[in-house]
Amino acid sequence: MALPITIAEAVVTELNAGSFSRGFTATRRYVPKHELDSLADLTVTVVPKSLEITGGTRAVNQHDCEIDVAVQQRVAADAGLPDSGDADTLMDLVTEIEQALRMKPLNDLPTAHWVRSANNPIYSVEHLEQAMVFTSVLTFTFRVLQ
Repeated sequence: MALPITIAEAVVTELNAGSFSRGFTATRRYVPKHELDSLADLTVTVVPKSLEITGGTRAVNQHDCEIDVAVQQRVAADAGLPDSGDADTLMDLVTEIEQALRMKPLNDLPTAHWVRSANNPIYSVEHLEQAMVFTSVLTFTFRVLQ
């Protein structure tokens, strides 16, 4: 199996074994696109994003894989605007997910080491304005030497 897929599967396993303030079952997909009706429930989608290979030593290359973790859910509306309490709770979950994967190898793939996390932008303003859907995408970079 391709390395980005293997890492994405290991991230799914790690998230599903974790303990978070909100319950969810992470799934791996190629596109984090869902029907609006299905986003009434919290949805966490893991997507392999990129692979960069550079020289490490004569015998080993450095593989940096970016994996996106999308957190999505419809939020309640208050006077036509998203309820900030719902969005705050989901932002807290995004922080928990980032902390769960930071600074440690993945249990199912201990050769994959966390390098960095990014959350830019921290949520999609467009999704909130147009569909009352909170969407935040974390991008994790994991490094494998092989």
